[in-house]
Amino acid sequence: MIRRWLLVLVPLALGLALGIAFALGGLPNPTLYLRADLAALAQILGLFAALVIWAWAVYRDWLQNKLHETRQQQEIKAAEDRRRFLQRLDHELKNPLTAIQAGLANLGETPDMPILESVQAQTNRLSRLVSDLRKLADLETRPLEQSPVSIAEILQTLVELAQDRIASLDGSQDSGIKISLSVPQAPWPLPEVSGDYDLLLLALHNLLDNALKFARPGDTVEVRAFEDGTSVVVEVADTGQGIQAEEIPHVWQELYRGKGARGVPGSGLGLALVRAIVERHAGEASLRSRAGQGTVVGVRLPISGEPHT
Repeated sequence: MIRRWLLVLVPLALGLALGIAFALGGLPNPTLYLRADLAALAQILGLFAALVIWAWAVYRDWLQNKLHETRQQQEIKAAEDRRRFLQRLDHELKNPLTAIQAGLANLGETPDMPILESVQAQTNRLSRLVSDLRKLADLETRPLEQSPVSIAEILQTLVELAQDRIASLDGSQDSGIKISLSVPQAPWPLPEVSGDYDLLLLALHNLLDNALKFARPGDTVEVRAFEDGTSVVVEVADTGQGIQAEEIPHVWQELYRGKGARGVPGSGLGLALVRAIVERHAGEASLRSRAGQGTVVGVRLPISGEPHT
């Protein structure tokens, strides 16, 4: 800091010294056409240079302080996100592990099918959680395949599978759910996007599966896709219970489960995977919801462009 201020004073001191030398006659001091002698000009230039350097030093100090504050804020936010993630992970692991331990303790010498089924269900839940966490971690380093992907074909396949699943669950809480698919065919079909087929399939599957998971008997789920400028937009809308306004900013976070998700099977990683996959494809994910009315989750993917990394 002291060096900077000395640097600011150098041109000012030099200008003053030259001005004094010219004024005392130590140096030739001819008059310019503008009727300003070199003594005054040297002082003016020295002062001007000093002001410029001072302004530059102040700006650099301000910029460095701003960057330092930004880094501190980012580090604090990252630490807070890690803390929340670990708390949620502890909660997600504790429940099935407790159930497994209790089941094994009550198993005794004679096999009990209900207990065995409960242990198996909790084991499967842990397996899915670990698998989803691995997928989420791999997304940061996994190279993306670059091939033409038909979003329309993926949606058609996913909707047909979902309709078959609902039809086979007659009498369950999923019965009566209506699913519709809207994909443009005229005057031209939905354009393809460039990307990783398996990852895009996983992202769109999670969107539809999430809507069906929280749907109630008689609810409607609409899957729609359309071209918007240089992007393909996919939306999954439902008439389910919706999400509370204060919970919406957190739904994309890993392992986050709102109040409405209590009692519904899941790891809390579905939407986090969706966002990670879409962002790796240079796209955007969005969500809007009204409590008691429903939710719309959308993804926007570029039709063409530079390969994604």
